[in-house]
Amino acid sequence: MSDAIDVSDRTKFAMPVRNLISLIASVAVGVWAYFGIIERLNRIETNNILMQADLIKNTEFRIKWPRGDLGSLPADAEQFMLIEHLSGEFDKLLSNIETGKAPFDQQQALTLDFYKQRIETLEGKVETLKDNVANLKAHNGN
Repeated sequence: MSDAIDVSDRTKFAMPVRNLISLIASVAVGVWAYFGIIERLNRIETNNILMQADLIKNTEFRIKWPRGDLGSLPADAEQFMLIEHLSGEFDKLLSNIETGKAPFDQQQALTLDFYKQRIETLEGKVETLKDNVANLKAHNGN
């Protein structure tokens, strides 16, 4: 009683064609699903790497921008120049008043009210510029 089956390259077996087609289709679906999963994992990993790079750049920007390491806006530079100019004009006017060399109109003598009005105007302009700079910094996240 020999129950052993001899299997060699010449062994023949019979199988219905529909079983063979379903076996091939199952293998094809399995391979397609495997590569679909691998593709999805690769896409997710690539997105993760890109987000990590963006996060690092964002963190660097968030830290360096308020410090001024990345520069400043052109509007900031213009307002700083205007503030410096007005401050210089105010200092000149104040020194002229203190030394008695204040400019005067040919037709009327200069009075303290005139200087008071000029100083208040200049101070108002300086305060307005300071407020603009503060609002701009607040708007930019400083």
